[in-house]
Amino acid sequence: MGTTLEFALASQSPRRRDLLNEAGFSFRAFPVKVSEIFDKNLNAGDQASHLATIKARAALDEHNELKSPGFLVLGADTIVALDETLFGKPENTLEAADFLRLLSGKTHRVITGISLHETGSTNFYTGYDQTLVEFRTLSETEISDYVATGEPMDKAGGYAIQGLAAKFVSKVEGSWSNVVGLPMERLEAVLNEKGWNVRRTKSK
Repeated sequence: MGTTLEFALASQSPRRRDLLNEAGFSFRAFPVKVSEIFDKNLNAGDQASHLATIKARAALDEHNELKSPGFLVLGADTIVALDETLFGKPENTLEAADFLRLLSGKTHRVITGISLHETGSTNFYTGYDQTLVEFRTLSETEISDYVATGEPMDKAGGYAIQGLAAKFVSKVEGSWSNVVGLPMERLEAVLNEKGWNVRRTKSK
């Protein structure tokens, strides 16, 4: 085995931290703030991958510690897509409610882009995973009550599948963790494919 790397998570998301912790990874968070404005020329998968790469590169640029070898910088970005319409995080409660009305009774795609960069090396990976999520029909009362909890406000598409919005979901096809914010199955596969040995707090 080669050098054991430590994940450097280029994200402020508590959901991504929870997923890495639950999977037994040792990691440190290096939060970055970047613009998440969509590029109209990119499809949903490329858009998520692009934003994930921007986050990873921002962490590399902003944190001097990451200029040393030994880290695997992980950037991630989640987007919700209904047909050709892309949803990021709602800007306010009115937009959160609009998102939920549009998703009500329909199947949408949740795409999470991931970008991995090994420090002190030219090794990197960028890609994405996609999950289909079907919502049952939601009433106006359910939507307003859910928005009033504040849960939708920092979530792509305006909902948290691991939270109170679990009751809205009638079907999931694909990775559940991808909807939460990080496709753990894809991440493990990429680590194996690239031969990246990452420090863990517990064995797989």
